Amino acid sequence: MATNVKVLLQSDVTNLGSGGEVVRVRAGFARNFLLPRGLALPATAGNLSRVEELKRAAAQRAKTERDQADELGRKLGHLSLKITRAVGEEGKMYGSVTSKDVSDAVAKAGVELDRKRIVLVDPIKQLGSYDIPVKLHADVQATIKIEVVKP
Repeated sequence: MATNVKVLLQSDVTNLGSGGEVVRVRAGFARNFLLPRGLALPATAGNLSRVEELKRAAAQRAKTERDQADELGRKLGHLSLKITRAVGEEGKMYGSVTSKDVSDAVAKAGVELDRKRIVLVDPIKQLGSYDIPVKLHADVQATIKIEVVKP
C-alpha cells in the first residue's frame, strides 16, 4: 500500500505544480525523483516557513527562462535553412531528414538549440520546403523554415 507525502516544490514540475506549491505525491516519486533532482523539499515546518521566498525565486526563474525563450524564438524565426540530401533517379531521397539534422543545421547558422525541442513527428522523406515547429518553453513556440534540396 503506497502512502502519499507532502512536498514543497522548488521549481515548476510538468503535470504536478509550480514552484512554491505544496503538493501530495507518492513517497517513491518524491524519494526517487523530486528530492534527488532538487525539484522539491520535504514539507517540514521549517521549509513551509520559506514558501513565499521559494515562490518569489521560482517566479523570477520562470521569467528569466521565458525571456530567454522569447529571444531564442526571435532568432529562430528569422532562420531559413537549406539541407542537402542525395536523391535517386526517380527523385527519391536516400535516408531522411531528422531532428538531429535540423539541429546541426541550426548550429551551423550560429544558434544553439537542443534537438529535443524540435517537434518533428515523422522524419522528412521528400524534397521541398517545410515549417518545423520548435517548442522553446511552455508558452513559447517558434518555427524554422527548412528547404530540403538535392546537391
